[in-house]
Parts: sequence; structure tokens; C-alpha cells
Amino acid sequence: MEDLTDAYENGKYIEGAADFPPRWDASAKAFRDRLIDEDRAELDIPYGPNERHRFDLFHPNIAPVGLAVFVHGGYWKAFDKSTWSHLAAGALEHGFAVAMPSYVLAPKARISQITQDVHLAIDAAAQRVAGPIHLAGHSAGGHLVSRMLCRDLKWDACFHERIVRVVSISGLHDLRPLMQTEMNGILGLDPTEAAAESAVLHKDNIPVPITAWVGGAERPAFLDQSRWLADAWHNAKLVIESDRHHFDVIEALEQAQSPLTKAFVG
Repeated sequence: MEDLTDAYENGKYIEGAADFPPRWDASAKAFRDRLIDEDRAELDIPYGPNERHRFDLFHPNIAPVGLAVFVHGGYWKAFDKSTWSHLAAGALEHGFAVAMPSYVLAPKARISQITQDVHLAIDAAAQRVAGPIHLAGHSAGGHLVSRMLCRDLKWDACFHERIVRVVSISGLHDLRPLMQTEMNGILGLDPTEAAAESAVLHKDNIPVPITAWVGGAERPAFLDQSRWLADAWHNAKLVIESDRHHFDVIEALEQAQSPLTKAFVG
């Protein structure tokens, strides 16, 4: 069986990759501090019993027009909500309240359990903010927001009526290749779970518009993953943003008028 570890390795192929996480953390902290000073941040809202079952909720400076949720990546095994706070900026400028959840990471949770964590987090946030719901996620988070449109998840009618659009940024939509990577020692995927958690294999999905957004300078495997979703789902479209790689493709969420933010919240 072919070893696909290198195919799904990102940092190795990005110049200055080690500089990105501390930069993200600094930008996120500065953003949170500003919104705390403005009384526009609610932090660590619980949605379940685990210490990682928490989400942050950032408020616009007007009555919110809806709820935008951003789900972080990290191959289901790294990071939490606090690294990405600044990515709420663009959606906030459009008048959305923005929720950012953490979830229990692998290997303490299987990917199927992480899917349920995100399901619970979105449901909890939706109870606090009225209006339409927009979802975006990056990398593993792109997988997780795509999974929210699969009918095996038991949403109530309110979710079906309120969801407006989804943007999966550099998402992973067929998890079966990940069984052939070294990281599967942490993820623990088996053929049954890999198939069940692969959005491309869920043909009967909620027909909400979804954009598979990916950087043109990403690893070929990530370009393939986005193409596979666009090919598999009639409600999906593919956007390849030239010259963007896996770490900088999300930066445009800070800008209200960027094409990525407009794809997310309109």
C-alpha cells in the first residue's frame, strides 16, 4: 500500500511555515483583547461536558444579521479556537455574530466524535443568535463544516431552514487516503469510519450552496480533495485562489471585502 504521508504534508512545502502559528496567536490575542475592551466578546461558552467543549462568540457593533461559524483545522489533532479569533473580522464587518468552537482532539476523540462536537457547538451557538447561519472551516475544519450538510446528522427543522451557505477552505472530503499516512497512528481511522466521515460519499446531502475553496499553490492532494467534493455534490462549486498555499489561504477572512469573506457571508 502506497505511503501518502508526504502527499498530505503542508508545512514542509511552505516557506517560513514555522512562523505562521505564533503570528496567528499574536493576531488572535490582539483581536480578542480589542473586542473584550469593546464588550463585544463572550469567551469559553460551554456546549458540552469536556473542557474543550467551549466556543467564543464575537458580536458586531449592530444587532446581528445572523450567525457565522468558523471551525479551525489542524488535522483534527492540533490547535483550538484561540488561535483564529482574528479571522472573525471580515464577517463581523458584515454584521454577523461569529462563533468559533474548540473540540476534543484526536487521539482522545475519533473523527466521528469530533463531527458530533461541532454539531453540538453550532446548535448551541444558534440558540444564542437569531437569523441565517453561515459555516466556514479550514482544512480539518473544512471537512467538519461539509459534514454538517450530511443527512446522517440529526438536526431539527430549524437548522434546515436557517442554514444559508457553507465554505470549506482547503477541506478534506474523502478521508480514505488518510489511512495511508503516518498521522493515522493518531487519528485511528479504519475503513468503516473513513467512509462514513467522507462527505463525498454522502450523496443525499442538504442542498445548501457550498464552496470548495482552495489555494492554487497547495499540495496536489488538497486540490484533489476540493475537486472531489465539487464533482460529487451538485450543490458544490470549486474556487481555486491562485498563489495561495495552505497556511495563507485563510488570511482573507480578516477583510470584509475579500472574495473569500463574500463567499462566506455575502
